[in-house]
Amino acid sequence: VQLQACGGGLVQAGGSLRLSCAASERTFSTYGMGWFRQAPGKEREFVAAISWSGGRIDYADSARGRFTISRDNAKNTVYLQMNSLKPEDKAVYYCAADWTGWGTRVQAKYDSWGQGTLVTVSS
Repeated sequence: VQLQACGGGLVQAGGSLRLSCAASERTFSTYGMGWFRQAPGKEREFVAAISWSGGRIDYADSARGRFTISRDNAKNTVYLQMNSLKPEDKAVYYCAADWTGWGTRVQAKYDSWGQGTLVTVSS
């Protein structure tokens, strides 16, 4: 499945952004979806994941309480609503598809990745 992420940009600390990730296939509804991010000079890390049905959601500690992952299977799209952004949230954000449908923190379980969208948070 091909993924196209968008919605990144420059925002002040405390602000909000909503990232979107559109999938090219109707089978999107069977995939677990995840959001990951990579800050400059750091390894890519898990942010949030959602199962195929939306019934299972997981967040990294850094995201819990501020970020919300959701999906609309009718639109083949997964979202990441990010509130109360901090300078340390600055990173390239990637969406990814997990064919097992589970939605996991393990990057190796994801077999399709979007191109990334840059989020910059000014202090």
